[in-house]
Amino acid sequence: MLNSKQKSALRSLGQTRRALFQVGKEGMSLNLVNTVGDSLEAHELIKISVLKSCPVPVNEIALDLSSSTHSEIVQIIGKTILLYRQSEKKKIELPR
Repeated sequence: MLNSKQKSALRSLGQTRRALFQVGKEGMSLNLVNTVGDSLEAHELIKISVLKSCPVPVNEIALDLSSSTHSEIVQIIGKTILLYRQSEKKKIELPR
């Protein structure tokens, strides 16, 4: 579980990142979950963009992705989701 200082630090890191994935009219798929999980292991912090054509609400997609990839939702702004999962390599150093 992330505290507010850690979320704030991750939000500031997330501002400069581009969205690695887009969720479109097909919604979520097993392939998307697998690639998001692999990307979280490689990058720890990823940004996902949800297109307007997606029929599923953004909050529901964020909850499904975070539970299926064992990650934490850092932030949801509009149709952009920021997810974090600490990897074994620990690329990002979080404040206590």
